[in-house]
Amino acid sequence: MLKTTVYLPEELEVRLDAEAAATGVSKAELIRRGITMLLDNSPRPKTARTLPVFDSGRPLTAEAMDDVLYEHIKERAARR
Repeated sequence: MLKTTVYLPEELEVRLDAEAAATGVSKAELIRRGITMLLDNSPRPKTARTLPVFDSGRPLTAEAMDDVLYEHIKERAARR
């Protein structure tokens, strides 16, 4: 597991403390569950789509293929 720091508004911290005390579940576990619920309910696709096949009519060097893939990934990221 990785450690991360999250800054919460005081009201949310009070509610989180109360929920942890009432349920006997740690605050960290409640936060993990909340993040999991958010991501599981996201409208974004859950599976990675395959990369398209590039047919330039000629073989590409490894460096040229890296450049083409990088540009494709950058374009997809810009659409999000």
